[in-house]
Amino acid sequence: MKRNEGYTIIMLLVAAFVLAIGLLVAIPVWQTQIQRENEEELIFRGKQYVEAIRLYQQKNPAQFPKTLEELYKKRYLRRLYPEPMTKNGKWDVILQQERLARSERPAGPSGGLQLLVVPEANLSSIGNPRILGVVSSSAKKSIRLYNEENAYNKWLFYYGQDPKVKPDIVYYGQTEKK
Repeated sequence: MKRNEGYTIIMLLVAAFVLAIGLLVAIPVWQTQIQRENEEELIFRGKQYVEAIRLYQQKNPAQFPKTLEELYKKRYLRRLYPEPMTKNGKWDVILQQERLARSERPAGPSGGLQLLVVPEANLSSIGNPRILGVVSSSAKKSIRLYNEENAYNKWLFYYGQDPKVKPDIVYYGQTEKK
């Protein structure tokens, strides 16, 4: 009887070892799948904000929302979507530069389009913000490319976006582009 008990313990140890190896293989695959799903969700949510801004601008010509909450309160969005790539869920907001309105843009490689990227928490410190869109605050590298960019904070979602034209981006608190 004792001899059979020894085999049972060995079999349990082998089974636990095989299970541990299986988990070590499955976890990276699972993490990759979750990241891919979050990327799809980031694109969906970013496009929802762009559509809401388009509708807002269509009903209020020459005006843009001043906060993301305004889009929700005026029913251009069904809900405020959190940013899926960060734990805090806060977006960086893309603003139109006041000094470079559409009719005043100089010609150049980017068509003179200059955008200001501001963390959502700092939006109140901007006088008369004109929200054009959103972008993730995560600098993490992506699995897929979106508009030929491979970092989430380069995946821009803004009203009037032309994927062929790369804007000059000014980050809040900095004078040069990244």
